[in-house]
Amino acid sequence: MGLDVRLRAYPAGDPIRDAGQQRLLGRLHGRCHASLGFRTEVAIAIEGDLRAWDAVIGGAGWTAGVEAETVLDDLQAVERRLALKHRDGGVDLVILLVAETRRNRAALAAGANAFALLSRDARSTLAALGAGKRPDSSALIVL
Repeated sequence: MGLDVRLRAYPAGDPIRDAGQQRLLGRLHGRCHASLGFRTEVAIAIEGDLRAWDAVIGGAGWTAGVEAETVLDDLQAVERRLALKHRDGGVDLVILLVAETRRNRAALAAGANAFALLSRDARSTLAALGAGKRPDSSALIVL
């Protein structure tokens, strides 16, 4: 057609794809008591299963799997994925950690019935973790 194509590349975003997720996990880790274990990218212990918890928090006799979400797009998909990980993941509790953004708050408000099995009492969950204790239940934390 007689046309020349010109293309330029510019650096965009964080060089690490999950940098936002790492910052979110760091905020939660900073709220946990030093006596608690906090490991990231913990594989599900099923041979051939490629899934992993974004983090696992552990204390004396208990563990909590953490799934960190920086952007909530499909609440049903997140809820389904979380339920399957809880079933297969070998943890006592589940924490859905969501980044504090206007978009995520709107998504959670629109899906008020989503995550019905998770406590929305983030204060008591964070207080327990800060004291080095097992939270009373699985929870949704917006941080």
